[in-house]
Amino acid sequence: MHYCSPSLDVDYEFEKLVNRMHPPRVTVDHLTDKKSTLIKVDSANKRGSLLEVVQVLTDLNLLIKRAYISSDGGWFMDVFHVTDQYGNKLSEDNVADRIQQSLGPRGCSFRSLRGSVGVQYASENTTIELTGRDRPGLLSEVFAVLTDLKCNVVAAEIWTHNSRMASIVYITDDETGLPIDDPDRLAKIKQLLLYVLKGDLDRRGAQTAVSVGSTHTQRRLHQLMYADRDYDTDEYDMVSDGSSGHKPVVTVENCVEKGYTVVNLRCADRPKLLFDTVCTLTDMQYVVFHATIIAEGPEAFQEFYIRHTDGCPISSEAERQRVINCLEAAVKRRVSKGLRLELCGEDRVGLLSDVTRIFRENGLSVTRAEVTTSGPTAVNAFYVIDSSGNEVKSETIEAVRNAIGETVLKVNEEETFTCSKRTGQQTGGFSLGNLFRNRSERFLYNLGLIRSCSEVA
Repeated sequence: MHYCSPSLDVDYEFEKLVNRMHPPRVTVDHLTDKKSTLIKVDSANKRGSLLEVVQVLTDLNLLIKRAYISSDGGWFMDVFHVTDQYGNKLSEDNVADRIQQSLGPRGCSFRSLRGSVGVQYASENTTIELTGRDRPGLLSEVFAVLTDLKCNVVAAEIWTHNSRMASIVYITDDETGLPIDDPDRLAKIKQLLLYVLKGDLDRRGAQTAVSVGSTHTQRRLHQLMYADRDYDTDEYDMVSDGSSGHKPVVTVENCVEKGYTVVNLRCADRPKLLFDTVCTLTDMQYVVFHATIIAEGPEAFQEFYIRHTDGCPISSEAERQRVINCLEAAVKRRVSKGLRLELCGEDRVGLLSDVTRIFRENGLSVTRAEVTTSGPTAVNAFYVIDSSGNEVKSETIEAVRNAIGETVLKVNEEETFTCSKRTGQQTGGFSLGNLFRNRSERFLYNLGLIRSCSEVA
């Protein structure tokens, strides 16, 4: 929930007046470029306009191949060369309406960007935000707590980076299917989850927040990770992170003649890359005045001319290094480590608690997760690694497959395993076995969420 001061209300009314006088103009050109569709955006300049436009293109699953951005002065002019997710030119023009709605008076002005840009889940769910140190079994413990508290997980997204974890979980009451708004119950949920998140090694501290309202999941995840300083690397992180892959190349220099700071980024191209970098610059309170984006091959090149919101370029070596670290983190947060497991099956209360517990019991750690439901069907994607940092073995996947039961398990989008129906005695995967054999189970026992093997068998 957001609380706005009278001055913010005045600014918002002024923005609406400017939009009425100079409404945004969006044109879609299919003819100029043979390989991509051109989207041109002209509007009165306001803080956050670039992020709003890039957000719409990202939500439409469009790939930005080139972009030329200029917002110096009172006018905002952008040109985007885009394709669909398969590399083809666009076949429909509804993108123009979406962008105009975003920039127009009925769109999401930057006044509301403190918590969100756009809307992904509406107020029919209760939103839980979690940040803390990542560790094996953490996700299993979180979902076990929610199941015990009679919460049904409707959707969730979890990111991990630099030994930190951020997640947004959307829940409803498992009996009524309605949002949970009882203050006492929400306070209990928050308290127990915070207890789960806190650990002996979490020197930065853990955070939980519960609200009934809307948010844009990935936009908010960037904000949570940035606030949790995932761009900082301490000695423990350097040992435990184990991340691999080519490091992004970021340079930051001042253009004294023009009064800008010039930021150049080169890294492997991937979907949503521009959204991730623009989110981070916005969170750091920088304004992009000019930019050139090229992403037509395996590598992406981004050049930004920026100033701080106070109108000044970067003025210290510490600030310059911080921008480099934050942009590197923005690129790497979404890069998934591990084997992708896709599970599709009938949704039920406690499904995620059972599945993530099976992962934990088989020595797998979740590095990223996307949880969705469509009617009675749960569609979940998990990126998993061996808890010791080694490659996941085929026999481990087979053990997970046998334990999950009727759910379809798809590995790396190439192999699909469908489990035969088993009884509880035959499968054995949903039995906790030795209740105290690892730290996660002792932790849940101390919370009072596990009392005996017979209660969960």
